[in-house]
Amino acid sequence: MTDIKVIDTSALAALVFAEPSGDAVAARLRCGRLVAPTLLAYEMTSVCLAKIRANPAQRSLLLDAFAAWTEIGLDLVEVDHQRALPAAEQFALSSYDVSFLWLAHRLGAELVTLDRRLARAHALQREG
Repeated sequence: MTDIKVIDTSALAALVFAEPSGDAVAARLRCGRLVAPTLLAYEMTSVCLAKIRANPAQRSLLLDAFAAWTEIGLDLVEVDHQRALPAAEQFALSSYDVSFLWLAHRLGAELVTLDRRLARAHALQREG
């Protein structure tokens, strides 16, 4: 059986853009199949754009890092937003964040995130 891990934007961005928490994320991803909602592509683009705007001198390096995320080998999956909506209400999450939570719950997977609210919601959802 393959160990499935759902990775969110905060964790993937830390890894791809070599942020301080990137090593910890990498350690959590060593084994298993990586999965994320299709919106991850849009969110990663937004993160890269924000980084370029904040650090225009590093544009080339940031674009190289951005290009590398698609080579990590993760599967992008559609989310059933009607089924995800109740969890967004329950945990006071955005529709974006709940997509990662819903997918992890649906797959019985670990959620790899640096977002404390999202991690807390995932822990509560697993308990209940």
